[in-house]
Amino acid sequence: MKKILVIAAHPDDEVLGCGGTITKLVKQGFETYIIILGEGVTSRDNVRDRRKRKGEISRLRQQANNANKILGVREVFFFDFPDNRFDTVPFLNIVKTIEKAKHELKPNVVFTHYEKDLNIDHQITYKAVITATRPVREETVKEVYSFEIPSSTEWSYPLSFSPDIFFEISETIDIKLKALKKYQTELRESSHPRSLEGVKLIAKLWGMKVGLNYAEAFKSVRIIK
Repeated sequence: MKKILVIAAHPDDEVLGCGGTITKLVKQGFETYIIILGEGVTSRDNVRDRRKRKGEISRLRQQANNANKILGVREVFFFDFPDNRFDTVPFLNIVKTIEKAKHELKPNVVFTHYEKDLNIDHQITYKAVITATRPVREETVKEVYSFEIPSSTEWSYPLSFSPDIFFEISETIDIKLKALKKYQTELRESSHPRSLEGVKLIAKLWGMKVGLNYAEAFKSVRIIK
């Protein structure tokens, strides 16, 4: 059985980036796991105070577990890197965290952020994933794909996200939206890219571009056959 590992910077990135694809692949028999590297909350303060935000972090993690249960994910692993401050942490610490989890799970396919995303945590997550999955002989990861995050990827200029892999999610778009609803604290109002309406419209747009009803788009990073 193939194992999929999604490595995201923040809670909700995994659903936004590839929630429909996760469910699609789970239905096909893939075993799927999620790593969420950052706590996703403390950037709302000028100075990080995790103790002040402890309740919010716990609530957000519960939302993540509820959302990924809907998608059919086997398990979600949470880490505590500072929100929107990954650049204040030794890069090797992030790489080692990913390597340790990867060594235990032995995934074949990895989904993660796009390298030129606007968000600094997304950028660093991508670089750490590429470092942790170096294609040495014993590496289990044979496929790496990067996804977009609405209100982040498309706000980086000049625009450079040019996907070349499209997963049809016509049968799973409603499941993706149902999972997103569990992230009550992260969703935005209608017309925002990270609203339920926005997410559905993005999937509709990608689908139209490749002759499908709804699709999620990815940039292939490395595929070894």
